[in-house]
Amino acid sequence: MANKTLVIGASENPERYSYKAVQMLRAHENDVIAFGRKEGMIGDTGITKQLPEKGIETITLYINAETQKEYYDYFISLHPKRIIFNPGTENEELYDLLKANDIKPLEACTLVMLSTGQY
Repeated sequence: MANKTLVIGASENPERYSYKAVQMLRAHENDVIAFGRKEGMIGDTGITKQLPEKGIETITLYINAETQKEYYDYFISLHPKRIIFNPGTENEELYDLLKANDIKPLEACTLVMLSTGQY
């Protein structure tokens, strides 16, 4: 498996971008943990309400800036290589916090990155 990715804001709704991202990440053979408010399934990937404690290389966000605040300490403790801020999740305050902790904030779209081989 490639890059271990944590999807924050995962949803069972096939019209949501988080759902599409989980499917596309799996199609590109990435190890995926889907975290959401409700447990469920996206293809062969379960949505969990339990956050992993280690081993995550990339976090991709599908929650708004206000909701992100409760996860700041968690993100820093996990120390991923990067956090992808998908459209609608931009957060200057968190960017600064991540940079101060040697974590790369990336304003991008996970789906586009995967589609163009930039992931």
